[in-house]
Amino acid sequence: MTGHKGGSYRELFAAPGAAAFCLAGFVARLPIAMVGIGIVTMFSQLEGNYALGGALSALFALSYAVLTPLVSRAVDRYGQHRILPAAASVSAASTLAMLAGVRFDAPTAWLFVCAIPAGLMPTIGAMVRARWTQLYGGTPRLRTAFALEAVVDEVCFIVGPVLSVGLSVSVFPEAGPLLGAVLLLVGTVILAAQRATEPPVRPHTGGETRTSLLRLPVLLSIVVMMVAVGAVFGVIDVAAVAFTAEQGAPGAATLALALFATGSATSGLVFGSRVGSDAPARQLLIATAVLAVLLSPLLLAGSVPVLAVLYFVAGCAISPIMIVATSLTQQVVPAGQLTESITWTVAGLGVGIAAGSALVGQVIDRAGAGTGYTVAVAAGIVAFACATVVHLRARLE
Repeated sequence: MTGHKGGSYRELFAAPGAAAFCLAGFVARLPIAMVGIGIVTMFSQLEGNYALGGALSALFALSYAVLTPLVSRAVDRYGQHRILPAAASVSAASTLAMLAGVRFDAPTAWLFVCAIPAGLMPTIGAMVRARWTQLYGGTPRLRTAFALEAVVDEVCFIVGPVLSVGLSVSVFPEAGPLLGAVLLLVGTVILAAQRATEPPVRPHTGGETRTSLLRLPVLLSIVVMMVAVGAVFGVIDVAAVAFTAEQGAPGAATLALALFATGSATSGLVFGSRVGSDAPARQLLIATAVLAVLLSPLLLAGSVPVLAVLYFVAGCAISPIMIVATSLTQQVVPAGQLTESITWTVAGLGVGIAAGSALVGQVIDRAGAGTGYTVAVAAGIVAFACATVVHLRARLE
């Protein structure tokens, strides 16, 4: 696929080492879509309930949101090859210790203790995007690279849960998160070993003060916007399960979610190759407005087939937001703090998913699955408001 401004995806891999770090990054980021849902599935298989698995999964997600910006800050200061293997080793070892505790009936407190350092999992998407920026910063190809990464993220969130749940159900209950821990360690070590494409570490002197990134108004607005987009994800996931169950077809939730991700991946491929990188703040404003509009018909979905179609359509608004948000972030932060800044946006997404899931669960319990989509529409409006702030600041500067 070739675009008149973005360039072809094939051209991205002309740079030596690009294909290798992209493949390693794919393997290493699969676990973020495997471990949490694998924990829930594991306990549903072992004990037939979701309470303990859900609590552990939530603690893991919260720990990840808190710890991963610290990992990325260390990467910016000391380099990927020094920090990534150590962080991945701690995360994988903690996950394995938790699984061993489950297998050998350790006290529940042990499981929760292990879930916290398991969140030290590096944000691999940020590491790979930093490598693309090192290769193509300041060129139209960088926009295409960010589009490719948005698509890879979607593929991970299609393949990862299916792989994790499938293994835990068909092999043994701990199999899903176990494979996630192994892939994290293997993929991260392979990525870190590729020194030729690693972004150089910016020299840090004793008297130098580093920018507090969340004090940058544009970045803060983007992070809050990502929290709102994450809330949309949380609603989409939980409401799909509830809606299809109400309709007597609970298995259709997987199809609806796959269509949502497919819509996002499709729009990402088209948007990344055919839309120019001029006026990214205006593009973000348009993309979030489209999201808010496309979420609204979900309130009127009366059947599973209609819901599935609406999920695909709404999903088409997601990747353009991710692509433009990453491009804007890369433009407004100091070069030596790029990995940390991208990680903050990913952390915001994770916080939003957790908040959206919790909030929509309360709404669904009180008013039904269809009403739950009001939370998604409200989150879409918040995302548009944040994008408006970004756009206005861009016009003033």
